[in-house]
Amino acid sequence: MRVIVHPQRGSYKLLCMEGGRVAAVGEVELYETPRGFRPKHYQVRKAGSRHGKAVPTKEAVALLRSSDVVLTRPDPDWESFLQDHQVPVRTVPFCRICLLEDRITPLDPATRVATGKEWICPDCARKEVRRELGYFTRFGRIPMRYIEELLERYRDLDRVLAAVQPDGVDLSRTLFDRIEAHPVVATAAIGELGLPPAFVAASGVERLMPVQQLAVDAGLLSGRHLLVVSATASGKTFIGEMAGLRNLVEGKGRMLFLVPLVALANQKYHRFQERYGKLFPASLLTGRNRLNLPENRAAGPRNPDAPIVVGTYEGVDHQIRSGRRLSRLGTVIIDEVQMLEDPERGHRLDGLIARLKYLAPGAQFLYLSATIGSPHLLAVKLGADLVTYAERPVPLERHLLFVERDRKIRYEKQLVDGEFTLRSSKGYRGQTIIFTHSRARCHIIAEKLGRKAAAYHAGLTSQERRDVEQRFLEGKIAAVVTTAALGAGVDFPASQVIFDTLAMGIEWLTVQEFHQMSGRSGRPDYHDRGKVVILAEPGAAYTSETKATEEEVAIRLLRGEMEEVAPVHGFEESSEELAASCVACHGNEADLRRIESLMVGTPAPVEELMEREGLIARKDGRIHLSPLARVMAAHFIGMERLRAIRDLVKEKEDPLEILAELECAEPPPADHAGGARR
Repeated sequence: MRVIVHPQRGSYKLLCMEGGRVAAVGEVELYETPRGFRPKHYQVRKAGSRHGKAVPTKEAVALLRSSDVVLTRPDPDWESFLQDHQVPVRTVPFCRICLLEDRITPLDPATRVATGKEWICPDCARKEVRRELGYFTRFGRIPMRYIEELLERYRDLDRVLAAVQPDGVDLSRTLFDRIEAHPVVATAAIGELGLPPAFVAASGVERLMPVQQLAVDAGLLSGRHLLVVSATASGKTFIGEMAGLRNLVEGKGRMLFLVPLVALANQKYHRFQERYGKLFPASLLTGRNRLNLPENRAAGPRNPDAPIVVGTYEGVDHQIRSGRRLSRLGTVIIDEVQMLEDPERGHRLDGLIARLKYLAPGAQFLYLSATIGSPHLLAVKLGADLVTYAERPVPLERHLLFVERDRKIRYEKQLVDGEFTLRSSKGYRGQTIIFTHSRARCHIIAEKLGRKAAAYHAGLTSQERRDVEQRFLEGKIAAVVTTAALGAGVDFPASQVIFDTLAMGIEWLTVQEFHQMSGRSGRPDYHDRGKVVILAEPGAAYTSETKATEEEVAIRLLRGEMEEVAPVHGFEESSEELAASCVACHGNEADLRRIESLMVGTPAPVEELMEREGLIARKDGRIHLSPLARVMAAHFIGMERLRAIRDLVKEKEDPLEILAELECAEPPPADHAGGARR
């Protein structure tokens, strides 16, 4: 027989093992006499039972003398007692929690888990985690597997529990992974590339960054169409500048730079105007706001024929849909081309790219993105050569915390304050972007963070947004709180990104959107490292229809792979694009087929349906648009939306009532004024 002796407070637990299992459990105390330690108050019970009976202490001594005695930890009193009775003893560590439950689990140094100042077995560590998670109303299976993986990785229960409803923020215990920076590689000096001297002087750039070198090697300066996929802040914009300004100086045509958001268009406009305004004036081509107020006006002149035009997708497309031409284009740069996958705007960007290729067949097309799944397949669809640079310019730490909603802002304040106290080796303070799911939440968080934070979203006026941008760039505020809808375009040099939620409106972020937003953290000219912190609320969902909860989505996003860009456009989207493309090609059927063949996505067959509806008519190889179909093209609406408008016009006379009915019936499309998904 073997007896496992476990010292407790004031007594000793004796677990008697027979046949590899605990058969009986005894409890005995020791008292000191002039002749040494002696036993007293000996009780014995069956394993698993709570009720024991008193037994003479001489039976305890007899049991020990006839057994293999193992002590769970060193105890001088017990060892002295056994020595007096000539009972040999050895010490083997066991899981204390198992011993309390009458179980015997030796602690294997390779698998044991630390907690406080002791070690426990993996099973007890998992049970303790599940007990902690039991405080949440819902906690998905995916995060539970992740927690168990953390236990296996760190063998430290306290560190793992620090990610589950922590008392405070301790990022040393919440690291999910770390993406290392790329090694320094040799690149060419910009003066060695044969670029126009005036451009070289105005650019302020001395040497290429790695992805810029790869683009040059791939034929950037010889007119090749390129799809460039590289991390945020790796220098993609300057790739467009090199090709665009060179083509402009050499008389090959004007430069068109397309972005998804007005806020981003304003930033790019100011960049180009400051650098190259003395050489070539820049202009803005964004949509017109319904309210002609000073704060709603564009940040620059609106001249579609300027040498450098910066525009939003919809702002430029509206020119084409209205029958106006963008003449003499030499370079077309489409930034954030991953927006092709956007469920609300992807079909418009797809149609716009195809229409621009048709209207400017001699232009060089450059497509830029930080995040695209299967980029080699998209490059083939776009007719471009692929340039990829997967390395980040600075390392990126990613952290995951499971936090109840009412505690999130408190943690965000700690994270923002802590980051703002740091300075990089380049002299810049740590600053934060906080992404959340709604404009209202932006203001709630910013107000709680105090004067060091500011809300930033498409609902602000352009002047208000520029003010926030300027204060952030000058290091006067520690954080901006913005909607996830602006994640693709927000251009703040932040060292830290915090995800207050993982939703965009009421929909979960996609892997692509998450990577795009995460990539905003860490800029090589400002920071030594980037940091991403996810505050996931266990059990949280933003619609009753979704089965996933926020903590499950967090794991999925951190580990997810981006899917191929292969959109399939529905009847509503396809009818809108057909009308727009007919305007661009004046209804020539052969040219329309050419435009459709240039699209990345697959349009639905809508021509027969539109013909039955009286929206189009075929004659002599041309497709003629009805006045209503021209409205569809100019106002970015499809057949169903048009049908709803016609029905409401018959029912209501007040235009405001019609508009209110339409806006309440479905979310408005991303328009020229904001360009953001709501």
